[in-house]
Amino acid sequence: MTKFRIFFIITILTAINYCNGSESVKNLVPEAEKIVADELNNSNISVRDNVIEVIASCQKTEMMPKVAAFLNDSAVPVRFIAAMAIGDMQYTQSVSKLKKLLNDPDINIAAAACYALYKISGEEKYLKSLEDYALVTDQTVKANVAMLLGKLKNPRCLPILYKLKDSQTSSDSVAYNATEAIARIGDEKIYNRIWTLLISVYVDDRCMGVQAMGALNTEKGKNAILTMLDDDNPQVRLVAAGQLGQLGDKSGQSVVLEYLNSPQSLEKAVSERQNVLAALAIGQIGTEPLIAHLPKLLKNESPFVRLAGAKSVFIIAKAAKQP
Repeated sequence: MTKFRIFFIITILTAINYCNGSESVKNLVPEAEKIVADELNNSNISVRDNVIEVIASCQKTEMMPKVAAFLNDSAVPVRFIAAMAIGDMQYTQSVSKLKKLLNDPDINIAAAACYALYKISGEEKYLKSLEDYALVTDQTVKANVAMLLGKLKNPRCLPILYKLKDSQTSSDSVAYNATEAIARIGDEKIYNRIWTLLISVYVDDRCMGVQAMGALNTEKGKNAILTMLDDDNPQVRLVAAGQLGQLGDKSGQSVVLEYLNSPQSLEKAVSERQNVLAALAIGQIGTEPLIAHLPKLLKNESPFVRLAGAKSVFIIAKAAKQP
């Protein structure tokens, strides 16, 4: 089975710290909603994944029936993300369908159903089943289970996650997902392992290290991310800027502005990836100079960039309503 853990297209975030520029975002909400609605039926599996993630992470409750319909999607990654989103949103209307998915022939789907049912009901049997799936031999299943356990933020899962991280038979994806999951649960002993990612020669490793430090959410971790604003790769700098914004530090605003105001003559895939990261960073940082770039990003030719921009619109608009 093809691995489908996606690290850098739209990542889950909780945005904080906004200025009065959020007022101007209200006018962009209808356009952002249209973007999401238009991409619901996209033939590209990754686009459908991203649509579901935007709906769930931005708590667009009114769109959850659409997400529930994806439980019948022909693509395993889409069904997986849909089940996870239903759990995150505590969408009780899909409980009966989730219970049927416990017997899905694809273990990834069964694991996602366990996660969702545990989130909705709190019944320990579902968590136990999810933990048991970490013991299978399939590396994709292990990686996805590690990610799901991290999202639960339950300290009881730490022994399993350390076992996945340290096992010589674990793939790189399994080891990373376990590392990030441990950080998300808040075990500071994982700091040194994450630091090794930050000093890797590989760009993807450094980006993943920044995300894991963000998940750890400690002052020491934030200081480590600050050093990555000077990385020689723009993707790393953009991820660092966004993660800092998520932690309440707007130091990365200048990095994002520099990228957005620079002429782009990059290979298409690289440009798309960086534009996604920049669009997400706007929602994570939320300052007026960055918000001014959202209208253009919402009209980008890439659906991934448009969805990232829409996500930032929703997050900033929601924050503006909060006292």
